[in-house]
Amino acid sequence: MTARQAIAGYGSRLREYTNYTVRGVKKVCKACGPRRPCTPQEKQAQEMMRKDLETCCDEVRVEPFKAAPGAFLLWIRTGVLSGIAGAIAYNLGYAIVAAVIIALELLFMVLQFIMYKQAADWFMPKKESQNLIGVRKPAGDVKRRLILSGHADSSNEWTYTYLGYKWFKKPALLMPVVAACVGAMLFGLAVSIVAVARGMGWIGIAGLADRGPALTVLGYVFAGLCLPLLSGWFFENKKLPVMGASDNLTGCFSAIAAAKLLGDLDLRLENTELVIACVGCEEIGLRGAKAFCKAHAQEYRDVETVFIGLDTMTDYEHISVMCRDLTGTVKHDSAVCAMMKHSAKTAGHDVPYGSIFFGSSDSTAATQAGIRACTLAAMDPAPAYYYHTRLDTIDTLRPKTVETCLDILFETVYQFDETGLAPFEGSKVKVGA
Repeated sequence: MTARQAIAGYGSRLREYTNYTVRGVKKVCKACGPRRPCTPQEKQAQEMMRKDLETCCDEVRVEPFKAAPGAFLLWIRTGVLSGIAGAIAYNLGYAIVAAVIIALELLFMVLQFIMYKQAADWFMPKKESQNLIGVRKPAGDVKRRLILSGHADSSNEWTYTYLGYKWFKKPALLMPVVAACVGAMLFGLAVSIVAVARGMGWIGIAGLADRGPALTVLGYVFAGLCLPLLSGWFFENKKLPVMGASDNLTGCFSAIAAAKLLGDLDLRLENTELVIACVGCEEIGLRGAKAFCKAHAQEYRDVETVFIGLDTMTDYEHISVMCRDLTGTVKHDSAVCAMMKHSAKTAGHDVPYGSIFFGSSDSTAATQAGIRACTLAAMDPAPAYYYHTRLDTIDTLRPKTVETCLDILFETVYQFDETGLAPFEGSKVKVGA
């Protein structure tokens, strides 16, 4: 049974919960403002969401966890310092020191950002955050479980995303700055390794005259690259948290809307337990989703369980079922992706498979924990002008996009309850298809 078949007056209901989602986003923005991870504002937003969940869920609870807000992007500033230290060490005749410093920093960067490991959390100050969980039981026995998740926190502004749109009306600075910083580090590592391989790894100032013109000039180039590398120091504006209306209050209220639709109409899924997870600390490396999965991954092996991340329901032309995540390095479950794409077609929307272009969504934490997952998102991968900028206000809200995403979501809920993943096992998915 489809959502259209199960719900009388489906079209008007869809518009009703689209309006609910938009109103909810506006209400939280007005009452709470920006919501940095581990702040009272993040918790205040979740408390407001809790009141809505209590009207439609059989159980609502808060699950606290500890996180280190300063750890996730620490690699950026340590990278700047390491690059400068490496250039100094190289030009003082200690190429082996430069190579070790830069290699360790690049490893740290890969662990922290490419893999989202908690490599720095253990020595950084911890604060308390929380996940808000609502559970709506099915009419019959629990044979399946569907988790719908959004994140309640918002980020600090990313300087070069904002300046790119301010100056050029397009994201002309973010990726070049990232490329320049990483390129400077890789160049310094390569030059240092060459010097070490030629026996010039530990010669000191006295031995610089013997290094030869090529290695000397490369050292000057390495030093010169410290200038673009310094731009990384200003990557994040720590004094300016963004509102995060689209990213990701739209995801939270879309998830809640699915439960409210059922609750307000006194409907229950046949055999699917619906779990709504409004998590914290996504913007500091998926810490809330990781805490949620750590707490429940084993427990959720009792029945077929699917995690659907909902993130940034804004850009209509970019609505996608995200089959790859974590800057394209993590592959989500093919059957889950195929089920959501099929549900979109059932609802009359032919949406493509996509990939998270830079960074990650909470579904990565689920996939890495062994929970079958995918993400539904609608954001320009350029990236969008509002992505992690002060422009992510209620002015970004697009009811047409929210309505389409809710339509896809409601059909996915009913599809999963009707058949589970069985019809979609073995599906092949490809970005852009």
